[in-house]
Amino acid sequence: MSAIEITEELLQEAKNYLDITWQDDATDEKLKGQLRRGITYLSDKTGVERSAPAFLGDDRALGLLFNYLMYDRAGMTDEFTVTYSPEINSLRRKKEVARYEAQTKS
Repeated sequence: MSAIEITEELLQEAKNYLDITWQDDATDEKLKGQLRRGITYLSDKTGVERSAPAFLGDDRALGLLFNYLMYDRAGMTDEFTVTYSPEINSLRRKKEVARYEAQTKS
């Protein structure tokens, strides 16, 4: 399994969302790791493709990812799961319907 490539666009969007206004390589590397963990977690739970472009192309997935980052930075990812369970389930159902529709069109 290859590592998830974090695009510069996703990194900058995340920094903007988290109000990180300074430039620091260590902060960027830490944030990239958090983004990878968040993408992996949310992909497993929702079925969104495990890539930065897939999250950038889906506002609901991107919003969940950024909220995951806030909880991860606070060391409270367990609380994220509890708080955002309805949104995670809703996104999973949306992706399941899209996959079903794609299969039935073939």
